[in-house]
Amino acid sequence: MISHERGSILSSLLAIVVCGGLGGLAAWGIVTLAGLHGTFGAIVAAIAGMLIATGLWAGGVWLLQRLRRTP
Repeated sequence: MISHERGSILSSLLAIVVCGGLGGLAAWGIVTLAGLHGTFGAIVAAIAGMLIATGLWAGGVWLLQRLRRTP
């Protein structure tokens, strides 16, 4: 494996962990503030966490692509 590819894979894994963690924390906060409990709260947290993590990932990819372009 080329070292550039290895670095890319490691940075992608780190980004997945960071985005997933932030999405989970945000979802936990949303469910806590809404006062949801039990199965319904868990479903809402899972959906919200996945949406937030996906949004963070997409935003990060967009930002990196913007920063790499040379004007």
